[in-house]
Amino acid sequence: MSRRSADARTSALLRDIRAHRMNSERIQLGGRSVECSIGEYWTPRQRQASRLHEISYRACFKAQLPRYFIERLSDPNDRVYDPFSGRGTTVLEAALLGRRIMANDINPLSEILSRPRLAVPTLGEIAARLASIRFDPDARAEMDLKMFFHKRTEAEVVSLRRYLQRRRSRGTEDDVDRWIRMVATNRLTGHSRGFFSVYTLPPNQAVQPERQRLINRRLGQKPEYRAVKAIILRKSRSLMIGLDDAERERLRTAATHARFLTGDARRTKAIRSSSIRLTVTSPPFLNIVDYAGDNWLRCWFNGLDADRISRNITASRSVDEWSAAMGEVFHELHRITAPRGWVAFEVGEVHKRNVRLEEYVVPLGRAAGFTCVAIMINRQRFTKTSNIWGVRNNRHGTNTNRIVIFRKD
Repeated sequence: MSRRSADARTSALLRDIRAHRMNSERIQLGGRSVECSIGEYWTPRQRQASRLHEISYRACFKAQLPRYFIERLSDPNDRVYDPFSGRGTTVLEAALLGRRIMANDINPLSEILSRPRLAVPTLGEIAARLASIRFDPDARAEMDLKMFFHKRTEAEVVSLRRYLQRRRSRGTEDDVDRWIRMVATNRLTGHSRGFFSVYTLPPNQAVQPERQRLINRRLGQKPEYRAVKAIILRKSRSLMIGLDDAERERLRTAATHARFLTGDARRTKAIRSSSIRLTVTSPPFLNIVDYAGDNWLRCWFNGLDADRISRNITASRSVDEWSAAMGEVFHELHRITAPRGWVAFEVGEVHKRNVRLEEYVVPLGRAAGFTCVAIMINRQRFTKTSNIWGVRNNRHGTNTNRIVIFRKD
């Protein structure tokens, strides 16, 4: 991309930000000023997102966020990247928009939840595969799961797990198997009859067995039988609502050249230098989310070591620790970003209402060689908008998107 074209795109982005803002100010960070704007740049229902995004994962942003930047800061066939990919919101939205995708996450669950949605099988293929899987009525997990599952449901879950393990170990796992694995992983536990388990916390938080026993006692509940195959098929149908042939084709095209890495975002040697046009990401926050602990049951189902994953995930206890890790990430992002490429770095919140992580992110990006274009605060629900820098969110800022936009010149 030429400098003139990049400058024009930057100007267009700033015009759009200003057109929708409610308040703005220029602030000084590290001796240089940056424009900070608050506005309603997208809403959860704006351009109703694909139902394929409806896979639960802790601390994930809405699809409208990456779409906003992908549409404005990249072109079809440009490579879009997320170094903290999570459930794959950025890469799925990029694929739907005809971009090439690159994803990384230190948690291997990320690829399990993301890749299958690029190669969406038909409902007929899913139903036929499920019908071919034999369930052993006497199958039991190696751990006690009766606080979550009815005896028959546990047998079906364990049988499905064994089937998927065999397919993977033999190298015969295909797109249909991967889809079934993804949906089953998402349906293990939850708070409605659409999940395999008795009523528990939302599906992105698997409580420990002892806590589930307490929930069961408090609610006077016992696990009821849930038909695993029927739930998988029903969720599959729901995920495909509204998915048309053109979108299926764009997803399959993206799948042919998609790269999913499982590793440290600070060291991504598999990504060529200057190859990424746009990064849209949200890093792990300050010790807020126990990504591995919340996913222990998902890890078990997929044969993953939750404790090992937990040790690998960055869980900074202080702003200084977090900043040191993110500083290394920014240097790696600068290496892989194409000239005149962009990074949209979402920090999501005002931590405990007094730590504004964007104040730390701006100098980190600049130190790595980026130019800070702007800070955007997407407003969801506020009681005050008079003080942009101290906007009070609904309980620790979880209803706010705070994004720092950088460009590599």
